[in-house]
Amino acid sequence: MDPQQELFTELLLKLKDMEYDVYDTFLPPEGTPYPFIYLADSQQTDTQTKSAVMGNVYQTIHVWHNNPKQRGTVSQMLLDIKKVCYKLEHTENFAWMIQNVNQRILPDKTTKTPLLHGVLEVEFEFS
Repeated sequence: MDPQQELFTELLLKLKDMEYDVYDTFLPPEGTPYPFIYLADSQQTDTQTKSAVMGNVYQTIHVWHNNPKQRGTVSQMLLDIKKVCYKLEHTENFAWMIQNVNQRILPDKTTKTPLLHGVLEVEFEFS
């Protein structure tokens, strides 16, 4: 399996094990209850050696909440997601180690209801 797909699948399963609603591929339909997690885009860079492929996968994960006054909830959800990422050491075919995590919490006015939007950009190294 492709490294980014193997990581995406593993993260999706681990995040769904938590008490949060998790979506992937497409954002959920209008009327979906908040807060929720959206497992978004992946990017992979790799290098082939004589005996293996090594590289990095960059995974973006979003959290949305419809109550901007509950920043602590969004912050806790982001922390819970980071814990899942940091604990991930192996999948079926690859070893993983986090290289960088970028976290942002920002207001989102893309809907009629003001939202709070958390974004994680996680860089994983694989071998």
